[in-house]
Amino acid sequence: MYQIANLGQLKDLIQFLPEPDEETEVLARMRQGDLTKPPGSLGRLEELAIWLCAWQSRERPQLKKIQALVFAGNHGVTAQGVSAYPAEVTGQMVENFKTGGAAINQLCKVADAKLEVIALELDTPTQDFTLAPALEKSAFLKCFNAGLSAVDSNSDCLILGEMGIGNTTVAAAVCFGLFGGGPADWVGRGTGVDDAGLKLKTDVLQQGYDRHNAVLDDPLEVLRCLGGRELVAIAGAVLAARQARIPVILDGYISTAAAAPLEVMVPGALDHCVVGHCSSETGHHGLLERLNKQPLLDLNMRLGEGSGAAVAALILKAAVGVHNGMATFAQAGVSEKT
Repeated sequence: MYQIANLGQLKDLIQFLPEPDEETEVLARMRQGDLTKPPGSLGRLEELAIWLCAWQSRERPQLKKIQALVFAGNHGVTAQGVSAYPAEVTGQMVENFKTGGAAINQLCKVADAKLEVIALELDTPTQDFTLAPALEKSAFLKCFNAGLSAVDSNSDCLILGEMGIGNTTVAAAVCFGLFGGGPADWVGRGTGVDDAGLKLKTDVLQQGYDRHNAVLDDPLEVLRCLGGRELVAIAGAVLAARQARIPVILDGYISTAAAAPLEVMVPGALDHCVVGHCSSETGHHGLLERLNKQPLLDLNMRLGEGSGAAVAALILKAAVGVHNGMATFAQAGVSEKT
């Protein structure tokens, strides 16, 4: 994937997005109708298989090469005390990922996904968005390009996750900037803040909204002014996957918030994405409603790291297994419905 030189070029690229293969989708639906089961009896597994077929342009989809990307970044807004953990935990957890000790490492093994962790200038946190834009335009483009270039164009599917102390506050700020409402609609307890911490996060969101109110009609500016490096990189990876027609599994609240500006700019920009799970963060429920996305799982998870998306990859594998492996009525010698 080539690199973006300026925001105008990025906006142009987002306007021209590849679409799913309609001919393959028709063939996949026909196959589903011929398999030895009542029509629709496998519910969403059927639709997921058809979705994969259409984006992969294969009547028999495959998930042999799953790429998992976890982007990590630090946030200046943590100086406000919005997290129960100190900012240095981001770097410490990145090392834990690299040595195989985190939840995402275990889940990627189970899903047979290749994990790559990309740390984005952890020694240089973003600006505190209550005082200034989180990222200058040059830094925004650098992070977006990092996401673009990280995607393996030969992947069958892409899992996207993140790590960054304070990034539930940042995700909530992005959602507040994109969709409005009130800050309390979007904040949650994140790493486990108490009631006072929750009130603080709400106040911080309002301050950020007020500071950048003049540019909040531009979704990319929302992401630049209120987001963070890892969120911007996730947005870049989502766009790169769309250009390569790679199906994407977004993780929870933060990953979905990172991708949301693309959908606000161009409705349908996230049609190649499913949301792996519904986070227990309050704002994720409202975000999913606005994006018209139904998560694959709801397991009361809120870890991040791409953990929910990795579990959801097993659901996609189940969908592929039944779509590809089941016999048709004719093959099995089973009488069809009269």
